[in-house]
Amino acid sequence: METKHLNIPKYTIINKSILEGENMAATTIKLEEETKFGLDTFREYKNESYDEIVRKLLYVAKTTKTDPQLSRKTVEEIEAARKRIKEGKFYTEVEMKKLLGL
Repeated sequence: METKHLNIPKYTIINKSILEGENMAATTIKLEEETKFGLDTFREYKNESYDEIVRKLLYVAKTTKTDPQLSRKTVEEIEAARKRIKEGKFYTEVEMKKLLGL
């Protein structure tokens, strides 16, 4: 007996506010699994929400129209930050608070 699979996109919440208890409405959108994995490649840190990733991409897209050089610089800075994080060259929130005396 042959098994057939439905090609139904998974639903993904992309608004972190609901997770943080803020009084903002969350929206559920359909994403193909390939799209979700594509968004994951833009994560700068493990717990970065899809909302943060989408906002970052929107910023870059908007900036590309108004200032292409600035958007290229932004992409380069994101890539550099991702490299630093993979290399472990970053401060945790606890370390930064200690450095800042908070």
